[in-house]
Amino acid sequence: MKNYVIFTDSACDIPVETLKKWNVSFVSLSFVFDGDEKCYSNYDLPSKEFYNRMRKGAVAKTSAINVDTFKESFEPELEKGNDVLYLGFSSGLSGTFNAARIAAEELLEKYPDRKIIAVDTLSASAGFGMLLFLTVEEKNKGASIEEAAQFAEETRENLCHWFTVDDLEYLKRGGRISPTVAFVGGVLGIKPVLHMDNEGHLINKFKVRGRKNAIKALADKLGELGLDVQKGPIFISHGDCPEDVEYLKQLIMEKYGADVGIVADVGPVIGAHSGPGTLALFFLGKER
Repeated sequence: MKNYVIFTDSACDIPVETLKKWNVSFVSLSFVFDGDEKCYSNYDLPSKEFYNRMRKGAVAKTSAINVDTFKESFEPELEKGNDVLYLGFSSGLSGTFNAARIAAEELLEKYPDRKIIAVDTLSASAGFGMLLFLTVEEKNKGASIEEAAQFAEETRENLCHWFTVDDLEYLKRGGRISPTVAFVGGVLGIKPVLHMDNEGHLINKFKVRGRKNAIKALADKLGELGLDVQKGPIFISHGDCPEDVEYLKQLIMEKYGADVGIVADVGPVIGAHSGPGTLALFFLGKER
């Protein structure tokens, strides 16, 4: 069986050190702050510093990875004789996956004896990271590149993303909610509970009053949809709100006797659109 390497991109929000332990290479999305010429990769700026700048009014604009960057990243592995399996950020949120697909097609013309398989995870943040983690486990068990890719495509259908945000302003900027809804929600303390659908789009599912009720709603979804809650895995990501993470972990332990595997920061590329106080829960469910 030919050797292959797994590539991903930084929208998985898994720390660099962990990706190295998993033997996963990555390509980074980037962002700039309005009025600042400096371009940052997703891992350049500590999350706390990024969110503090947002709280002070800074606006970040994000950029997808282009075709040439993917080609420059994949080609050294092809030259070594390795095949490449790329798991990418949801095509429903970014053009990054499409750029990787085009790069793969162009490289295969140059390296016809190699394989490059690109899988659209239809996922984001640590949900994307969870699918990456599970696929790495399959590879470590001996799965071929085709088997690992098929596993990722099948498993993504059951990968639940449930999250809430603390400030509706950022969803308003991205067109997820109307200015009126954002204003009224801010006045009344209304918090949205959202998820990612089967096409990898963010969908506003329902609203509750108050932050704690929103966090409880995330825990309730785990019980409602989770396939094997105690077995896991369960991941959390957050936009600089560690106290809320601890509250959610406590709820999960009290309600289901389950532990959370990985807690990750929501990186700048996603956090630019969801804002400080984003709290997300990921698990395998009966359906998305």
